[in-house]
Amino acid sequence: MICSSSRALGACFSHANLIPKEGTMRLATFNAENLFDRPKAMNLSDRSLGDQILSDFAELNQLIEKDPYTPRVKEKILSLFHKQSRYIKLNEDHGRLLSGDKKTVIASGRSSWIGFFELIEGSVKEPAIDNTGRVVKELKGDVTCIIEVEDRAALCEFNKEVLNDRHFDHVMVVPGNDLRGINVGVLVREPQKIIHMVSHVDDKDEVGQIFSRDCMEYTIQCGEGGPKLLVLVNHFKAKDQHPASSDEKRMRQAKRVREIYEQRKTEFDYIAIMGDLNDSPDSDPLKPLLRDGSDLVDVWGRPGFNDGGYPGTYLNCTPKEKIDYILVSPQLAKKFKTGGVERRGIWAGNDGKKFHPFMNKAIEAASDHAGLWATFDFQPA
Repeated sequence: MICSSSRALGACFSHANLIPKEGTMRLATFNAENLFDRPKAMNLSDRSLGDQILSDFAELNQLIEKDPYTPRVKEKILSLFHKQSRYIKLNEDHGRLLSGDKKTVIASGRSSWIGFFELIEGSVKEPAIDNTGRVVKELKGDVTCIIEVEDRAALCEFNKEVLNDRHFDHVMVVPGNDLRGINVGVLVREPQKIIHMVSHVDDKDEVGQIFSRDCMEYTIQCGEGGPKLLVLVNHFKAKDQHPASSDEKRMRQAKRVREIYEQRKTEFDYIAIMGDLNDSPDSDPLKPLLRDGSDLVDVWGRPGFNDGGYPGTYLNCTPKEKIDYILVSPQLAKKFKTGGVERRGIWAGNDGKKFHPFMNKAIEAASDHAGLWATFDFQPA
């Protein structure tokens, strides 16, 4: 599953043999914050400015769904669009929302035009791409979940051109619900194989659509004659300027993932829920997964897990910044041997050097997230 590429990215970092000893398997997860193209709003050095742009973008797309547009709605659309026009563009496919000079809302409501607002993208600098590859290599995963990836073509290209001699054998991304092209994917190394997939993009509850991206299920055959592993890849709703609504969304997502997990326990002994859940272990939104009678085990804190001396996975890695997870079923937890955190792709601290990073300046950072890994031993006792 490797795509050809016209993008030349220069030399990548090499690493020692990545093949685990027979009978062991390593799971990993990493939020790469997109591989080649990111919205400009997500590349700003001041994250608070980027968060405000993303909040305004979300509000704009909510406003244009109204029908009719009241004078107040029209005024708000113009105000937000002009405020963020360097970072947000308007696509009008049929009919018009704005006048030619973009100073007037001429559409009467949603039914009178077809189109949407979109975040303007900018290219990720090549050193940052190379450092993203270095993090993935250092994780040494046999099954590696990649959070925030544009699409399968981008992940295939990254796999071939950046990971090159350490590329994976199977690459999969299924488009999710995020209009910004932020999806979740998986990289799988032989002898593991993907044998089944289930998407939950259309899952709904009494409120509406549940997943901001998706909760992708991948059934992995762990070597010829080996056990089957079910991996649920997740990227929950981020915290934003409206904490009540974002907390509620994450709670709904956690509840649905818990439901899926409880259903699948009748079919699988070995289940892993991995990804960016965008909240800390003590938070209310994650209670369905981490408390409330859940038997899921967080590999973090298990004997054999090395947290590197910091309690978090994001930016400065404080306790409240532990937002990335590898959660496993009790049967899989019994197979856990070792685990750890790869933080050297993060630019953090007053001078950026808190975690002895691979890079020399912020723009070369792989991500604001650390990568997690965990090794499991399936050899007979």
